[in-house]
Amino acid sequence: MRKRYENLGGVPTTKSFADLRKWYAERRQKKKDWSYTLPCEHIQPSLLHTNTGQTLLTWIGHATFIIQINGLTIVTDPVWAKRLGTIRRLTEPALSIDDLPPVDVILISHSHYDHLHFASIKKLKGNPLILVPSGLRSSFLKRGFEHVVECNWWDTVVERDVSFTFVPAQHWSKRTLFDTNTSHWGGWVIEAKDKPTFYFAGDSGYFHGFRDIGERFHIDYALLPIGAYEPEWFMGPQHVTPEEAIQAFVDCRAKTFIPMHYGTFPLADDTPKEALDRLYAEWKRRNFPNEQLRVLKLGEIVHCETAT
Repeated sequence: MRKRYENLGGVPTTKSFADLRKWYAERRQKKKDWSYTLPCEHIQPSLLHTNTGQTLLTWIGHATFIIQINGLTIVTDPVWAKRLGTIRRLTEPALSIDDLPPVDVILISHSHYDHLHFASIKKLKGNPLILVPSGLRSSFLKRGFEHVVECNWWDTVVERDVSFTFVPAQHWSKRTLFDTNTSHWGGWVIEAKDKPTFYFAGDSGYFHGFRDIGERFHIDYALLPIGAYEPEWFMGPQHVTPEEAIQAFVDCRAKTFIPMHYGTFPLADDTPKEALDRLYAEWKRRNFPNEQLRVLKLGEIVHCETAT
């Protein structure tokens, strides 16, 4: 009997076939403007290849970031796929996978196809350590990956003086008809001495775990999802709205909020422009400092510092 994982408090996120039919019926009545595309900044790959001392963050698209810290090159949820089944990518990855430097660490948040694309991982250069949620290691081993470590919530792995802690999220997992929730889901906190701390949230609905994470870590940069929330009656338990993402930023006590998980794959009914408009409106309504919100262009390289 395969183990099935749960959210904190047993909160369910899976929906019935009837719910899915209801959503698709609603979707047919909507008229959406998908003309807005995210701005992209041309990356100089040489900087990523030669950097050894700076802490750099680059958004490739969706939940894929390149983080360079302590001489390590880290990639989160590497997805360079042009399409996910029938869903076409709205914007190209900010950097060709062939232009990446050798990768030292890969972080996987969960098994959904928009976060785990084995073909992309196979193309990455180097011999990276792959950190995955509990229940996922066997899927990597059978595809020939060897350097794979499986983590439960709050487990920490240290690689060259950089700590990676797997933290809770409210979500679910599935890749086939028969493997629902047979692997876990979560986010990652990246720490190194005298360097900024990153919280990569993966994919999550709003839950009290954001406060728990904020109590355990001193987070400088929170990479939080803001897309795939509409319709909220269907998506609510598994995806935060932009407003909930801001509350998650408050809960985890981060210094800087970097939104992600929007503008790349049209997974739900919200458009990239709608997600950003709601984010900006709520930020303004709450009168938060503009400098604490960093909405990145695709390919923009951020020189990260520890907040004082």
